[in-house]
Amino acid sequence: VQLQASGGGLVQAGGSLRLSCAASGRTFGSYTMGWFRQAPGKEREFVASIRWSGGSTYYTYYANSVKGRFTISMDNAKNTVYLQMNSLKPEDTAVYYCAADTSTWPRPTMSQHEYDYWGQGTQVTVSS
Repeated sequence: VQLQASGGGLVQAGGSLRLSCAASGRTFGSYTMGWFRQAPGKEREFVASIRWSGGSTYYTYYANSVKGRFTISMDNAKNTVYLQMNSLKPEDTAVYYCAADTSTWPRPTMSQHEYDYWGQGTQVTVSS
């Protein structure tokens, strides 16, 4: 599985960005997809994850720090997962990574140790 993240950039506080992550693989719909971030001098942390359960049912988890501001979604036809980020804050500044968990666990996970494929990261900078 190869993951290609894009959409990062520089934005003012209160602004919005949408990150995209395109994935290879013919079974994209069976993956749990996640977004993580790593700020300078800090450890990588969970942001959001999503798993398709069939039909129009998706399970999503969010870190408390982004809940209500960020929305994760996935388009199985395009093999792409998105992270819509609204009301951005300077503390959201980080390199954002997408990741894929190809296990059969039926719910999305927040543990980065469960993800076996990672994208290259995209920089998000929020100015005050």
